[in-house]
Amino acid sequence: MCPGYKKMLTSGQTLGHSLSFAPILNFLRTKELDLRGVNINVLRHEAEFYGITPLVRRLLLCEELERSSCGSVLFHGYLPPPGTFTCFILCWKQIRKGSIGSAGPSQETKAGPSAPEGAVLLIVAGHHNWIVAAYAHFVVCYRIKESSGWQQVFTSPYLDWAIERVALNAKVVGGPLGDKDKMVAVASESSIILWSIQDGGSGNEIGVFSLGVPVDALFFIGNQLVATSHTGKVGVWNAVTQHWQVQEVVPITSYDTAGSFLLLGCNNGSIYYIDMQKFPLRMKDNDLLVTELYHDPSNDAITALSVYLTPKTSVSGNWIEIAYGTSSGAVRVIVQHPETVGSGPQLFQTFTVHRSPVTKIMLSEKYLVSVCADNNHVRTWTVTRFRGMISTQPGSTPLASFKILSLEETESHGSYASGNDIGPFGERDDQQVFIQKVVPVTSKLFVRLSSTGKRICEIQAVDCTTISSFTVRECEGSSRMGSRPRRYLFTGHGNGSIQMWDLTTAMDMANKGEEREQQQDYICITPFTSGGRPKGLDSVQHFRPELSGAGEGRGSRVTNGMVEEESFEAGREGG
Repeated sequence: MCPGYKKMLTSGQTLGHSLSFAPILNFLRTKELDLRGVNINVLRHEAEFYGITPLVRRLLLCEELERSSCGSVLFHGYLPPPGTFTCFILCWKQIRKGSIGSAGPSQETKAGPSAPEGAVLLIVAGHHNWIVAAYAHFVVCYRIKESSGWQQVFTSPYLDWAIERVALNAKVVGGPLGDKDKMVAVASESSIILWSIQDGGSGNEIGVFSLGVPVDALFFIGNQLVATSHTGKVGVWNAVTQHWQVQEVVPITSYDTAGSFLLLGCNNGSIYYIDMQKFPLRMKDNDLLVTELYHDPSNDAITALSVYLTPKTSVSGNWIEIAYGTSSGAVRVIVQHPETVGSGPQLFQTFTVHRSPVTKIMLSEKYLVSVCADNNHVRTWTVTRFRGMISTQPGSTPLASFKILSLEETESHGSYASGNDIGPFGERDDQQVFIQKVVPVTSKLFVRLSSTGKRICEIQAVDCTTISSFTVRECEGSSRMGSRPRRYLFTGHGNGSIQMWDLTTAMDMANKGEEREQQQDYICITPFTSGGRPKGLDSVQHFRPELSGAGEGRGSRVTNGMVEEESFEAGREGG
């Protein structure tokens, strides 16, 4: 008798009733394998535990058959490492060879990082129909066209310093070389380098700038390149004036953008803003005009910021809504009426549901989502709106509580946080998602709704390579009338490649599955008959099987308009 089978017999008959164990018993009896409704991975782990080698081999074969190098229905495309990458690696090896030769053979094992580390794609970012891939010492830009797909457009020169931040602007108006310019910027420590890219693919270096302190965030607001540091410095470069301006404010703990406005959350409990469109400078000292917008009543540091601009109308103007989180775990919502612009925002709601500092917050059309430092604990609320503006009746109501567990490397690269941001991603008037990367070295990601935490899909790298970075962007792949932008997940990998996944299809499939589940929640049984004749709808049984425990549940019976609840117990036959 098989040793594994002896183990099963000694573990009692209750195992025979387990859904995951029935296929194992069936295989031992008949040598046949029925995988309908079974998770192959879970079943393989069970078979390995009980030492059933023939079953393990067969399940491994099934897993190989299910895994395709062309991916699943969500797989959209693959971009190999850029052509110049090999040249960069060869140059790197030549440099290392020269330095090693001068140091002697004994130093070879102690010299610098290994070459494969340079192949890792550290950051993927996008804007409109462009994406930029940042490696350790250079960046590559791609553009999508409906007819030809993704094309490599620009490759930067090799940089001596390691890239930690990247920003892309695919729609520059009034740029140095015309309105068709694209701009890409990278940062390392306190240095920033900016390139201008033309449609033909030629790039020109605009300049190298210094913030004076480490750059924590790099992004574009319109034509302006903005760099911020937690120390309190803000650097701004304007595409029209070609001027780089550095301003020192209070130490910055968070930021957000809304239209042409840059909002800064600071450790003194204040929220400041700068209007980038006007690029205002104080007349007396030519400094940036930084204005205080609001001060937290508890004087806590503003650790997360989210600004929501309601659709602008001629009647009400802009109703500005700001959600922010603090170092004490409080979540507050403040609003500013168009009629009270001079008096500043008013405190609207406060939630004290977190016991750790709030690290992320998102206020959208339908939901308020906050994330705290306790293993990415997420709390969500539904937002009630009237004519597009947030309403107190019935007000925001709690919706969900869950965690987006994501472990970080103990000694990660400076770009790890930027390249592995969990989100939430998506437009504020649409469903937003979190991207969950459970462990640092993995080829798998989970896409989850930011509102409820429900898993939308699971992404597995088609070549089983490690996913080193990711981002979510919407691309306008078609110029046809009526076509809408599609949402894609871009994953960067340890071998330097980019893989693309269609999240629009994933969301549609998840929504259809949810609709089917809701339809199956209610079962209507044929109306009772009396004396061989139907009684119509006077007596109908209506059950909603909300099972709890071992098959127990409750249902309701509708009889002559009266509703009677009754408990029932589901059958336990069939194991």
